[in-house]
Amino acid sequence: MVPRTLLRTLTALSVGVVVASCGPRLQNQPPRTTPAPIAQPAASPIPQPSAPPVDTVATLIATSQHHFEAGQQELQLGHLERAKLEFNAALEVLLESPYGGRSDPRVREHFDRLVDRISTYEVAVLTEGDGFAEKKYEPASIDALLELSTFETPKPSPGLQATVKSDLQTTEHDIPIPLNARVLAYIDLFQGRLRDWIQDGLRRGARYLPMIQNVFRAEGLPLDLAYVPLIESAFKPNAVSRAKAKGVWQFMQGTALATGLKQNWYIDERSDPEKATFAAAKYLKTLCSLFKGDWHLALASYNGGPGRVQKALSRSRLDDFWTLASKPKLLPRETREYVPMILAAMVIARNPLQYGFDMPAAADAPAFDKVKLTQAVDLRRVAEWTGTSISEIQALNPELRRWTTPRQPDPGYELKVPAGTSGALQEKLGQADPNELATFKWYAVRRGDSITTIARKLGVSRTELAAANYLSVTSSVAPGQKLIVPRESTVLLNARADRPEPPPASRAVVAGNAMLGEAPSVRPTDNVKLMYRVKSGDSLSSIAHVFNTTVQSLKLWNHLRTSAIKPGDRLTIITRRGSLATTGNLQ
Repeated sequence: MVPRTLLRTLTALSVGVVVASCGPRLQNQPPRTTPAPIAQPAASPIPQPSAPPVDTVATLIATSQHHFEAGQQELQLGHLERAKLEFNAALEVLLESPYGGRSDPRVREHFDRLVDRISTYEVAVLTEGDGFAEKKYEPASIDALLELSTFETPKPSPGLQATVKSDLQTTEHDIPIPLNARVLAYIDLFQGRLRDWIQDGLRRGARYLPMIQNVFRAEGLPLDLAYVPLIESAFKPNAVSRAKAKGVWQFMQGTALATGLKQNWYIDERSDPEKATFAAAKYLKTLCSLFKGDWHLALASYNGGPGRVQKALSRSRLDDFWTLASKPKLLPRETREYVPMILAAMVIARNPLQYGFDMPAAADAPAFDKVKLTQAVDLRRVAEWTGTSISEIQALNPELRRWTTPRQPDPGYELKVPAGTSGALQEKLGQADPNELATFKWYAVRRGDSITTIARKLGVSRTELAAANYLSVTSSVAPGQKLIVPRESTVLLNARADRPEPPPASRAVVAGNAMLGEAPSVRPTDNVKLMYRVKSGDSLSSIAHVFNTTVQSLKLWNHLRTSAIKPGDRLTIITRRGSLATTGNLQ
């Protein structure tokens, strides 16, 4: 049967043909009404190109890569648990897909690359972030400045002399500032070659100057002395000189101890600006008294030591720094240059605009809470639990030398954390397993052990081992006593040597380090799977040390909920070839 629409179309076409053929004979006929147009059939839709099929493998790999990159970012912040979750997710996306970890070539390549890259991070953690490594320090500015003083500086221009003279007449100083060639030469140097350096120091000092001035005002000291750190350290708490002076005030170790600053393996209060400022006030008052109120001699002794300056005064029978400094054999050159350098810094710092420097904006120190800790806690856990970065935690606590708070502090260590985060940290501390708060390993002392033999057995410095446990290298140790072995027990990824599909419990274990440096990649094929039979006296901690792994990893590999083990138990261990401290009792 012909469709009705098609019949209409054919009829219209046939009528059109007839009319066209009879056209000339119809010219004199009256016009006829034009019939209504006949509906045309709907045009067939133009076929569209079909959407390309979704590449599910590419999507899967992209999702995995997204988790891996998120893990990298968390690791750089020091967020261990979040990094672990992201790295685990990067692998689990692959392992739980229909392709598994190795069935599709592209998935297999991506999976293997992830294993290699996480292993590379592990090497960086173990080699650069171990528990023995002290934090990185910056060179103290005083060394570079005193090196410059060995070169003759040009005479200052008459214009500069007039500017300084006018400034000294209108700006009140509480340390005498002589208008001599040496002071003028350093003002000229600071305005010229060292302009940027002075400006940076002034800007950095804006954070600390209010605190320093308050301390000195309370102690009755000249406020000009607050600018001494501009030359000593450029106000850098982590500055260390070649002579091992440290901190904003550049205290030597002996002077720091004499002024009450604590120093041990865990902390060095010379790096705490506030504590060091109180110590500096105490020391400067002592020097002022020793030299009967002569601040030029007191400043010279701050650099060269009071004994050396007293000896020079006694030999020369002089009582004036400038006369003493004119005789090169009496004082070292650096001490002779130090005093005019400090005075020049005072002149500029009291009136920066007069000398072409920007006036630093007042900078408030960051607000913080304090949390009292009674045991060692890894700073990276603190950073994660307070939602901040490891660098911010370290900046708030510059006295901490390492990645941990002190072990067994008495009566407790007060850790500074960003304002408003103490509650969250205390909650996490209350929920955490105390054994997992710090990344130390523990060693149980055995009969016949000594600090020396233990250090040799563990391959660590006996001095470091003793210091980490508040002992001396000659201290005796008793069987059963537990010693901290301050070395990172970090494993980022536990990959089996033959790389089969990892079981759920051992897909990835992460506990990262924010200070990631370049390190040679470690091939997961260098890992070996072993079976170990537990013997009397073993603990998960001691076994983890022997096999260069972690208690957490042992628990994961062996599906252990607690750390309890007993002689005769067999444990699965994955470790690197050649990394065993001993082969002991392997099955």
